[in-house]
Amino acid sequence: MTRSLRVGVIMNGVTGRMGRTQHLARSIAAIRADGGVRAGDAVIWPDPVLVGRDESRLRELAAAHGIERYSTDLTACLADPADSVYFDAQTTSRREEAVAAALRAGKHVYCEKPTAGTSAAAMGLASLAAEVGARNGVVQDKLFLPGVQKLQRVLEQGLLGRLLAVRVEFGYWVFADAVGTTQRPSWNYRQQDGGGIVLDMFCHFNYLFENLFGPVRSLACTALTHLPQRLDEQGTPYRATADDGAYAIFQLDDGVVAQVSASWAVRPFRHDLFVVQVDGEAGSATAGLQRCFVQPAATTPRFVWNPDIPLATDPRSSWAEVPELLPPVNGFRHQWELFLRHVALDEPFPWDLASAARGVGLAEVALRASAEQRWLEVPELGTGA
Repeated sequence: MTRSLRVGVIMNGVTGRMGRTQHLARSIAAIRADGGVRAGDAVIWPDPVLVGRDESRLRELAAAHGIERYSTDLTACLADPADSVYFDAQTTSRREEAVAAALRAGKHVYCEKPTAGTSAAAMGLASLAAEVGARNGVVQDKLFLPGVQKLQRVLEQGLLGRLLAVRVEFGYWVFADAVGTTQRPSWNYRQQDGGGIVLDMFCHFNYLFENLFGPVRSLACTALTHLPQRLDEQGTPYRATADDGAYAIFQLDDGVVAQVSASWAVRPFRHDLFVVQVDGEAGSATAGLQRCFVQPAATTPRFVWNPDIPLATDPRSSWAEVPELLPPVNGFRHQWELFLRHVALDEPFPWDLASAARGVGLAEVALRASAEQRWLEVPELGTGA
């Protein structure tokens, strides 16, 4: 006989772009449409209540996804013992206070990152979760990209040998003049509202490095505001105070060096909007959002520098694509399913508030390194060290 395990989920911030599309429509609503999360003889059934400040938008979202409950009263939702999980996809500047309130109310917490504006505040949330005994998790979606999962398989099988270097290129042109509809919310470019590409993306880079290559030990960084004026959602000009480009070098464990170029003012000429290349003694691999390619040492061509004649061999011709072994899944949904299993069945979930605090810490050091224009050590946070 199948057991039904209801998990009440307070979803705060689902009227925003990421909350609405990835977490509500493509994760929770999709899970419900497929009958819940199946786990042995049990089915985990997420029962969401949508929370936000605009009742009409909440009502429309709820109706669109067949959800009965919505509210503008977060305090009342946190007081309801029927809902055990709090999820936060609000803007960064609003997240710390709400997550802390949820933890104090006895809720398990799953949230977007950055979890706070400073590493001290982010570690405070991790410590509070440990103190109250709350299960907690943080979205680390890049780990679940099909291309990155294929890259992880290549690394686990040792196909590249001893690793030498990593290069990450991320970004695309985000229009400053509101062509059509804005690609990203305007708060992303205001430092006072928690914006900035370093605080946003270096949290991602930190967990990718930790899980694939090893922790960051030191770094140098230059962060810039390339476009000093942008238009907001109403077409009103405003001064961009946050960094929209960052260029960094990281020293990882075992002598691995990583380079990162991240920009919302770049026109990409690469096979994807996010590309990570790994070079090793026995081969190289490059992965994007969906695809991954490898070049073993045995098929590496011998190039000779001669700028006077065209290359006889296309450098990309000897790379082979890593095949799909399983149908690709939405990474946000997959991590939601793992967190629901963590709450309902006590299965492991390593991507916690402490790991998120390390991401905030990396961004913090990178911004300081940029301001001081020097190499800085990266302190260990939340590792037990």
